[in-house]
Amino acid sequence: MAQKALASSWQPFASGQLVASQERVASVAGSTQTFQFPPPGVTATQPDPNFPDGTHVGFAGPTPTGDAPAAMATAPSFGPMENRFPLVKPVASDAKNADDFDVIHHFGSLQPWRSVPSAEYGLPDASPVIPNGCDIVQVHLLHRHGARYPTSGVGPASFAAKVHQSASAGKGFEATGDLQFLRNWTYKLGAEILTPFGRSQLYDLGVGFNVRYGELLKGFKDLPVFRTTSESRMIDSALNFAAGFFGLPDYAKNYHQLIEIESTGFNTTLAPYYSCPNANGDIYTYGNSHFTDQWKNIYLAGARKRLSRHLPGFNLTIADAYQMQQTCVYETVSLGYSKFCGLFTEEEWEGFAYTDSLSMWYGAGPGNPTSAAMGIGWVQELVSRLTQTRITDFNTSVNQTIVSSETLFPLNQPIYVDASHDTVMSAIYVAMNFTNFIRTGPLPTDHIPKNLSYKTWTVNPFGVNLVGQVLSCPASGKPTHIRWIINDGVLPLDGIKGCKHNKDGMCEISTFIDGMKQRIAEVDYDFACHGNYTYPNPDHIVDACHIWESVESVAGEPQTFLFPPEGATATIPDPNFPDATHVGYPGATATGDEVAAMATAPVLGPNHNQVPLVSPMALDSEE
Repeated sequence: MAQKALASSWQPFASGQLVASQERVASVAGSTQTFQFPPPGVTATQPDPNFPDGTHVGFAGPTPTGDAPAAMATAPSFGPMENRFPLVKPVASDAKNADDFDVIHHFGSLQPWRSVPSAEYGLPDASPVIPNGCDIVQVHLLHRHGARYPTSGVGPASFAAKVHQSASAGKGFEATGDLQFLRNWTYKLGAEILTPFGRSQLYDLGVGFNVRYGELLKGFKDLPVFRTTSESRMIDSALNFAAGFFGLPDYAKNYHQLIEIESTGFNTTLAPYYSCPNANGDIYTYGNSHFTDQWKNIYLAGARKRLSRHLPGFNLTIADAYQMQQTCVYETVSLGYSKFCGLFTEEEWEGFAYTDSLSMWYGAGPGNPTSAAMGIGWVQELVSRLTQTRITDFNTSVNQTIVSSETLFPLNQPIYVDASHDTVMSAIYVAMNFTNFIRTGPLPTDHIPKNLSYKTWTVNPFGVNLVGQVLSCPASGKPTHIRWIINDGVLPLDGIKGCKHNKDGMCEISTFIDGMKQRIAEVDYDFACHGNYTYPNPDHIVDACHIWESVESVAGEPQTFLFPPEGATATIPDPNFPDATHVGYPGATATGDEVAAMATAPVLGPNHNQVPLVSPMALDSEE
C-alpha cells in the first residue's frame, strides 16, 4: 500500500522534469520558507578558551602599516564600480543571451549601484578624480543601505500568498509552459533586512571609500562619528561599511556609531518622513501609486494576457504581473537567481525601470510637494558642518538634542558619513536643487520620454552614494570650492543660485553655502508637512524643486599611518553611542530561506570585481 500511495503522489518524468501531483502542489506552491542560523540552542562563547582569538594566540608575523591611501588625489583616473558577484545575470524572454540585454540594469532603484558617467548628468569632461591643481580637504558621504528583502506583506509576498491560496483551495492549481515551475515554487524571501549580497555591497563601499579618501583620516584628533538610523538594515549597512573602511577585527574601536531612532515621535534627518505627516500619508501614497498604476496598465497589458494562458483558473491581474517582476528582482538580489526574470521581454523590463522612476519622481522626488521639506533638514546639517556653526532654528526634522551636542554632532571632521534611504536621498537632491534631474520632467504616464534625465538607477539604487568633495583650488589647505558626485558621476551645480557652469562641477564654497541658506529660507516646511492640501497638478509644483616638502627630503622614504589618533580610544560600550540592542526600533526583521544559487541557477555569477583599484596602463598601451 505504501508503494501504491507513493505512485499516486508522483508521476514519471515528463518533458525532462519531475511533475508533482495536485496534492503536492496544494501543499507547496506559494508557501513560505525561512531559515535561521545558528541552530537553536547553539551559541558561541566569547572569549572561548577552546578557540582563542588572534590577540591571545600571538605569532602574528610582521605587521607594519603602510601610508593612508588617497587614490582620488593621486591616480590619473578612477576604478569604476560594476560589481554584482555572485548574482546570476538573468535573460529576458526575447533576448538571445544575458549579454544581449542586461536585465539587472533595468531593476531601477532595486539594482546594485554602479559607476555613472558624468556625461549622464551633463558634464562629459568631468571625473570624480580631484581636478589638477586642487587638493581635497574634506569629504561628505551620504549613502543608501545595501540590497534588502522586500517590504513586509506587499509585492512578492502578496503574489506568493495569492498563489498559495489558489493552490490550497481544493480546486487544483494548474501552471503550464513557462510557469510550470510555480507548481513547486516556494517563497524564500525575508522582509526588509539586508541580504547577503547587500552586506557585501556596503563592505565594498567602505573599502573603496578608504582607498579613495583614507588620507583624510590624518586630520582627525579624535574618533570619527558616523550616523545611521535604528532600522536593522540601516545598522547592518553602517557596520559593514565601517568594517570595510577601518578593517577587521578592530573597526569598532576606530570610530563612534551614532544610531538615530527611526520611528514615529522622533526627529531624524535620515528618516524625516516620521516628522512630516504629509510625506508619510495620503500625499506620498497618491504620488507613489496613482501615476505608476496608469503606466503599468499600458506596458504590462501584453504580459498579463500572455502569462494568463499558462495559469488557467487563476485571475492574473496587472498587479500580479508587476509583482512577478518584483519577485524576479528581489529573488535575484537575495537568492542570486530567479526564474521569474525570464518571463518578461526586454520592452517589459524597460517598462519596469520606468515605473520605478515614476514612483520616485512623484513619491519622493521633484514631482512631490513634500520632497524639499523632507530633505531640507539634512541640508541644514550640511551647512552647519561646512560653516562649523551650530543650528539654532529647529522647525524641520533636525533633532535638536543631537545637533546641539559636540559629542554627537562634531563640526570639525575631515570625513562625514551618514546612512539613509532611497526616498530620503531623492528628497535631499530636491532640497539641494540638483536641477539636472528635471530637464525632461514632469514624467508622463503613457510613454517613456527620450533622453530621460530622471532614472532611479542613477538616482538611488542599492548602495547609492552621494559624495561632497570640499576642495582647495589652487591647493593651499584652505577650502575654496565644493562639488557633488553621485555614483562617481559629477553633478552640475548651476541650479544653485550663484553657482556658475563649470566643466568639473565645482562651485565656490561660499557661494554654495549661500545657495543652501537660500533653499532653507524658501522651503515652507510647516505647510508642506502639516498643511491641509491635496496632491497638486505636477506641472504647478515649484516648492519641491525650485525652478526651480622637497624631493630630496622625501624621495623613497617609507610612509606609515596609524589610526585612531594617539590618545583617542573607543569605550565599548559607550553610553553616548549605544549599540543597536540598546537603541531598539529595528523595524521589520523577517529572515528568508538560506541561499543556494549553485543548486538552483543554470549558470554562475562570475566575479570581475576590482573596484576601487585603478586599471594601470603599460608603457606602450594605447588605452
